Amino acid sequence: MTENEVPLFLHLRREPFEYGLLPLPNLMFTDGTATLKGVREKLLQNSFTYTVNNNNHSSNNDDNNNDNGGEVSRSFSMRVNATGIAESLQLSEDHARVVIDTLASVLPEHGQGGGAADPLIHASYVDVDSIGADVSDLILFLFIQTYKKLVPRTHKDAASVADVWPSTSAFDGIFATLSPLQLMRSGRRFMPSQADEEAHQLSYVQKHLPNILGLLAEPSDNESADMQVLSSESFEHLGLLFHVRERGTEDRSLSQVAPFFANSDPDMPAVPVPVPQVLDWILEHICAASDNPLEKVLGGENGSPTVGDLDITKNDSCGSSSGCQSGAFPNGYNQQQKDAHLKLTFVEGVNKASVMKQPSNIEGSSVKVLNCHDSVIYILAPFNYATVNGCSDATILLGAVGKAVRIEHCERVNVIVATMHICIANCRECIFYLGVNKQPIISGNNHNLQVAPYNTFYPDLEMHLAQVGVDRAVNLWDKPLALGMVDPHDSLSHPAGVSDVQAESATVLHPDQFLSFVIPKWFEVESKFQQTKDNPFILPNPYMAAQQQKYNSLEDTRGSLRNTQLDDSKKRELASAIHGHFKDWLYASGNIRQLYCLQSTELDSREID
Repeated sequence: MTENEVPLFLHLRREPFEYGLLPLPNLMFTDGTATLKGVREKLLQNSFTYTVNNNNHSSNNDDNNNDNGGEVSRSFSMRVNATGIAESLQLSEDHARVVIDTLASVLPEHGQGGGAADPLIHASYVDVDSIGADVSDLILFLFIQTYKKLVPRTHKDAASVADVWPSTSAFDGIFATLSPLQLMRSGRRFMPSQADEEAHQLSYVQKHLPNILGLLAEPSDNESADMQVLSSESFEHLGLLFHVRERGTEDRSLSQVAPFFANSDPDMPAVPVPVPQVLDWILEHICAASDNPLEKVLGGENGSPTVGDLDITKNDSCGSSSGCQSGAFPNGYNQQQKDAHLKLTFVEGVNKASVMKQPSNIEGSSVKVLNCHDSVIYILAPFNYATVNGCSDATILLGAVGKAVRIEHCERVNVIVATMHICIANCRECIFYLGVNKQPIISGNNHNLQVAPYNTFYPDLEMHLAQVGVDRAVNLWDKPLALGMVDPHDSLSHPAGVSDVQAESATVLHPDQFLSFVIPKWFEVESKFQQTKDNPFILPNPYMAAQQQKYNSLEDTRGSLRNTQLDDSKKRELASAIHGHFKDWLYASGNIRQLYCLQSTELDSREID
């Protein structure tokens, strides 16, 4: 590489593999591209053109007529809605809608040529069907449903973890589910690391890239791959899988950096390129999502540490209270993560502690809360993706998540989140307090799950919701949709017929059990924006009435205590008794630890200031 040469890397996007896989048997095409080519033809037969005018009026038509009385408009052709997907894939309408919603959650933010993103990404719940999904994006999405996840390595002492996960299902023992207690006993080293998963994703794409390009190639009578060509428009759809990064430049679209399209005349259609040429170019520049080949290129010869040399397992808890506030890790890896572990923030291994993170502590647009137990996690920030995995006996608040949330392998966890899309898998005895714009998806081997309306707020919540595009006027918390009990992506074999078993869905939390969650105010800062002073999601009437009843009971108790005729010594005895019972409750519930932890974190932050 010369001194003036600018390195170019195609980072594989992790989001389609982490948030885009669905446990629907009808989406598993085991014969590769043969069936998908036929599916593509069916989808095209059911497709339409979606047009957006400059006055925000939109419509879908079966032709490309853009005559709008002189208005500037933009058309998106070859789109298909839930009805067309259901007919083409032999799915129910509900499952077809899940396909569209899930695809929308993993589409890239930048459109063709670096322009506007696909309109499906920010579509409101009621507009999704009129906008539809792009057929090429959908075909790529369907292809990656054949991806198989890495399997956790077997524990060397399997008998020691065999009885910690209660058996309440006839299918226990045949699923890949590990309980949080099993995760603790088996140790983190037995679960695939982030680097392991991303290397596996890279290997999958490298292996199947010829078939992927073949699905996007221009229609031709000649089936030979050497004779197929790819247009610049089709090439841009690979943005679902690849993200362009160049040293010293802003992110750019694929066609802007590919040498065979970059210098095309903007006023003329680009000449299609042979598929083998595209294949060779991608394989030359492709790398894993969190890999940083630039470090290897520039630092490898000098003996500098590369990404592969860095330890990505972190312990982020109030055991080091300054670390909780600053977001730094004990091993000093935080700054290295910013450069090398592209756009991921980890909260991992927190045990009997509390963690508070705000926007200044968040690196990138994805957060992962992993293997946290008997703890309280506050993440008061806006971001696009969140994963909660392997946690138990914890309360986890996830702020505003604009794209998707995935929660799996959790036990006795309360999750509070405002998001566009959420998927829950293999969890037990958990409660989810949701502000969600699309139907919650439930899959896998679950037991005793409950859903409830969103129950908290913090000063910048409404601003964060607006930043990530979550609509506080739409909340489908009580409309969970159960999919399959078996995850066809887990690389395990399952008995015949089990794949058709539906997962246990969630029940609705009774209003009398609903409580608001209060966030400590010690971390509030002055803001020039209008601050949120109440729950931005409207509570359903039964929950509002139950809250009011609790408030009235509290006021009655307070009034009775104030009006009690007692001398000063008796009042002191009563106050002491109340304080004593409250203190006993703090210790018995474990909340005293949270109180001390957050106070120490606040003191540390003041010392830093």
